[in-house]
Amino acid sequence: MRKICIIVNSRANYGRIKTVLQALKNDSNVQLQIIVGASAVLERFGNVSKIISNDGFKIDSMLYSVVEGENPTTMAKSTGLAIIELSTIFENLKPDVVLTVADRYETLATAIASSYMNIPLAHTQGGEVTGSIDESVRHAITKLAHLHFPATKLSEQNLLKLGEDPSTIYMTGCPAMDIVASQDLTLEDDFFVKYKGVGPNLDPHKPYLVVLQHPVTTEYGQGFNQIKETIKAVQEINIQTVWLWPNIDAGSDEVSKGIRIFRERENPSNIHFYKNFSPEDYIKLIGNCICQVGNSSSALREGSFLGVPVVNIGTRQNNRECAENVIHVDHNFQNIKNAINYQIKHSKYESSKIFGDGDSGKKIAKILAKAEFKIQKKLHFLN
Repeated sequence: MRKICIIVNSRANYGRIKTVLQALKNDSNVQLQIIVGASAVLERFGNVSKIISNDGFKIDSMLYSVVEGENPTTMAKSTGLAIIELSTIFENLKPDVVLTVADRYETLATAIASSYMNIPLAHTQGGEVTGSIDESVRHAITKLAHLHFPATKLSEQNLLKLGEDPSTIYMTGCPAMDIVASQDLTLEDDFFVKYKGVGPNLDPHKPYLVVLQHPVTTEYGQGFNQIKETIKAVQEINIQTVWLWPNIDAGSDEVSKGIRIFRERENPSNIHFYKNFSPEDYIKLIGNCICQVGNSSSALREGSFLGVPVVNIGTRQNNRECAENVIHVDHNFQNIKNAINYQIKHSKYESSKIFGDGDSGKKIAKILAKAEFKIQKKLHFLN
């Protein structure tokens, strides 16, 4: 029986791997191992581990590796600590293959630990192009990985250009699209109440914005001023808004500080702040909004499938593939405001399936269960 180990490090990470977990759990020839770590085990980020357990998955190990501070130094230290802790966990679990997701610094720790321990490494969402440190991390993981599951055709071509063996690349699409494709988007009357959060009650049957803006690690020190521009634009739009807390990357404290100051000083009557939503409810949330604002990749990925109007701010998603539903702007409140107003009037876009058509999870699980691995890697184009 093959032991397949998957690491979940964040709320977005879980949404983009959940259907793979489900497919592997249902495979009698596989022993699924789940490690939950980084922000996914922290209460202030919504404690995703609780959602995972409530979904019926057994968590084999909890990884505590986050060094407080949310700055470049603590980010580097958190990566190092995660390598140390994961090495011990892998030694105990003895997986036959490890699957890691996307491009976060915790993902790099997984890749380093598994590859140095001669454990075959599989990687989703390689070959994509963005801004921030994620761009470098993603390609570094590609060079450590033995099996690749790119989400788009262009990403597949980028992996080939990076010298990866074509026989190790499977263009499966992104598993997050599986949830999008199968999700009933109907909002229940208590949709906004059950997740609590802070702020006034919102009406799920009236128009609303969704705002999710993360720090940009390569622009550390600018997050406070950047979020102020977004806040001012949303204030002037003046419709009910769901505002989600930023992730744990370096600069998170700057963005969080801007949000907290605004919340305490202005006490907005139309904005409610939340930590987290389940993957299914997050799809409902953005699927029914009149515009998604910020710099989350979910706006470009899941948003493209849903045809949601999107205003993408700044450089965090620089050059990432996207559909026509996205308008890109800089950190200027007037430009942000104008773009939001334009998108509100546009209302809805056609669905785009550039990131997958809704059956990625089962494809990835089937390949993981049967694939053969070669630990020794080499640049394929040198052959």
